[in-house]
Amino acid sequence: MTDDEKEPRKPSGALRPAAGALAGALAGFAALAVAELVSAAVRPQAGPVVAVGGAAIDRTPAAVKDWAVRNFGTDDKLVLQLGILAVLALFALALGIAALRFRRAGAAGVVLFGAVGALAATTRPDSRGLSDALPSLVGAGAGAVLLHVLAGRLARREPAGSAPGSGSGAADRASGPDAGPERDWDRRGFVVAATAAAVASAGAGAVGRALNGASGGSAVASRDRLVLPAPGSPAGAVPRGAGLRIPGASPFLTPNADFYRVDTALVVPKVDATAWRLRIHGTGVSRPVVLSFDDLLRRDLVERDITLTCVSNEVGGPYVGTARWVGARLAGLLAECGVRPPSRGGRADQLVARSVDGMTIGTPVEDVMDGRDALLAVGMNGEPLPFDHGFPVRMVVPGLYGYVSACKWITDLELTTFDAYDPYWVRRGWARKAPVKTQSRIDTPKPFARPKAGPVMVAGVAWAQHRGIDRVEVRVDDGPWQQARLAPEDSRDTWRQWSFPWQAAKGGHTLTVRATDRTGRVQTEKRTRTVPDGASGWHSVVVTVE
Repeated sequence: MTDDEKEPRKPSGALRPAAGALAGALAGFAALAVAELVSAAVRPQAGPVVAVGGAAIDRTPAAVKDWAVRNFGTDDKLVLQLGILAVLALFALALGIAALRFRRAGAAGVVLFGAVGALAATTRPDSRGLSDALPSLVGAGAGAVLLHVLAGRLARREPAGSAPGSGSGAADRASGPDAGPERDWDRRGFVVAATAAAVASAGAGAVGRALNGASGGSAVASRDRLVLPAPGSPAGAVPRGAGLRIPGASPFLTPNADFYRVDTALVVPKVDATAWRLRIHGTGVSRPVVLSFDDLLRRDLVERDITLTCVSNEVGGPYVGTARWVGARLAGLLAECGVRPPSRGGRADQLVARSVDGMTIGTPVEDVMDGRDALLAVGMNGEPLPFDHGFPVRMVVPGLYGYVSACKWITDLELTTFDAYDPYWVRRGWARKAPVKTQSRIDTPKPFARPKAGPVMVAGVAWAQHRGIDRVEVRVDDGPWQQARLAPEDSRDTWRQWSFPWQAAKGGHTLTVRATDRTGRVQTEKRTRTVPDGASGWHSVVVTVE
């Protein structure tokens, strides 16, 4: 054989492993695309990426979850899904290369991937059983078949005129100059099959995504049609001056689009308000009830400004906001069902709220029924609840961190005891009871700002929901604490804005803030992380005055 005859075979041998990796990637892509299409017939939450992602969140230790929120903020779910896709891509590439020699084993690996997705889907708290396993299993079947076909196109063929029975296995293992004539693979057939698979997979994925996007059409329509009734007890106007008009300071009422969102839902549930039902039952409930959305709207609704805080909020963090909520009083509903708080002889001390996505949140019954404005909210800042924030109904309980009070997409309320049941986050190491800690934050100047020497306005917010804020103090470097100006208070259930005019001298400075609540308790300097019951410590910013 001449050198001219040998030269064309070198790229063929070099391309074959790359083509195998491509075959694996296409098989993985096909599996996900077909699963997306099938999930449109089941429900979006049954898709393998969502199911595996949800299972990962369920099994994530509290410290890791806290780290993810701290580093990625509200993008934590996107990062998780991208991470899952990256792992699946590497797995698919490896299976494609393995299938060059072990065709059936490669296809079996794709099926294994589907089995993992199916297991994750059927073990989620909101699982609907075997139907949730279908997208992963059908998708994996399609991917396995495709990998088997593409690997067949990559199988080396006997050279023309070679003796029958020479044995493909021996030739595959042969190497070196004496191994005999090199065999080729069906490059044209592979390219045609791979191209067809890519186009078909892309089409299936696009159709599935479009159908899943439209799957909440009835829920969207029910929200679009909704006109909230006027509350029987409207909120008063926000006091003049409660919202500081200082550049960089937070607005008093947080717009819905800017309100923080921290939850475990990789796919935001879209619930049709006309089909929504709420069941109230359990220990000490003498008159169980099932309410429709219209039943709730017919009640005497109240409107209140309430500040919510996430337990994942670090000192100085962004996961706190104030909105004007409209809803039915939760205490009144419970009383009509025969529920009494423990202080008045009630048998249940925990109210477990369940969401349509399987989330469970436990709230002290005593706190819900002590006279505070605990609501089953239907409106937020003058409009029906956004889907991201719990449409059609969510809980809002002032003074408690969200993970023990603010169940979104609520569908069930069970009266029980703390000894009898641990809700979702308690099982993962968070505290059973979590009143909001007294906190304050500097909004302006920002960390590492470089203001000019002279008058600089320092401003921010402080909160101690259901206790109220009485004093805010600011310290420059290691100097004395100086009292800040407090903006007028809306209510003890909202944050309070403050400002401090500072005569800034050139150089580097550290600004620190602390608050005192209405009980006289001064915000603690002791720095703690968010686990198990919320962060504590003073917020500081470092600036350089020029």
